[in-house]
Amino acid sequence: MALNDLLWEPDEGWREQGACGGADAEVFFPAGEDESLVARAREICASCPVQDECLRYALATNQTEGVWGGMTGSERRRLRRRIRDRQRRAS
Repeated sequence: MALNDLLWEPDEGWREQGACGGADAEVFFPAGEDESLVARAREICASCPVQDECLRYALATNQTEGVWGGMTGSERRRLRRRIRDRQRRAS
């Protein structure tokens, strides 16, 4: 998968379909990376019909904090690095 594929900016109408709509924002934006809150956010994301769009949005808009599409900020940074490394090796 190319980084550009992940950075596609979806129509923001997807947000209305998110499983996180009624959840407390602290679950997705905990102080630090509180493992129990991150685990709860991941549970919600796992059943979300727009999880992919959410992750793409976070990558496209360089969201550094919070859980988006089931991934924390540090996980998204590692994902970006892996994709860039693969692209460099492929070229």
